[in-house]
Amino acid sequence: MKLIRTFILTLFVFSALSAYGDKLAHLRSARKIVTVESITAPYYTIQVVALKEPPGNAAFFTTLTQAREFICTDGFVRYTIGEYDTFGQAARDLEALKAQGFSDVFVLNTRKISLKNSNQTLVIDKNAQPVAGVAYTIQVAALRYPVYVSEFEEFEDVQEYYMRDRIYRYCVGNFDGAVALDELSKVRQSGYPDAFLVPVEKYASFKIE
Repeated sequence: MKLIRTFILTLFVFSALSAYGDKLAHLRSARKIVTVESITAPYYTIQVVALKEPPGNAAFFTTLTQAREFICTDGFVRYTIGEYDTFGQAARDLEALKAQGFSDVFVLNTRKISLKNSNQTLVIDKNAQPVAGVAYTIQVAALRYPVYVSEFEEFEDVQEYYMRDRIYRYCVGNFDGAVALDELSKVRQSGYPDAFLVPVEKYASFKIE
């Protein structure tokens, strides 16, 4: 049942974004791939596939509404759906997935896998107050697959970053902390309600030239 609730919730969030005039709506889909950064409860999930490399095309996930990505120390990238408190709860959803064509699915206890570079996650406090004298940029998008910076045509200075979590992030501008909040407000009002400030030095080493 948690699997079904996850599907419904994802569709609801997608609809809400569209309703508020999100300018990234045409780049989003109801599908969402989330990279797991640490192993936490609930520990049971359903593994759909394990690959040596992440797929390079979004079409790979056309039949999945939401999946989690586990980048493991054994060299495999595991994709799973659902979160369950017990093995039995997860097992009950296996047949539905097999009917969709996922013949190799099985219940995975995530406590039995180890994540690669799980201690290297970059953490950004989206609610931190900017500091005068510190340079900030504004993140407007974080996407699983890269897009042309021309998608953000209303901005002159768009920077692209590729992070350890395999997510492409798109940022605009370079502002002193003294004026950063005013600039952030302008960006949000222009159609990017989820935009937030990031100290430039946090992303600098991940910039795509």
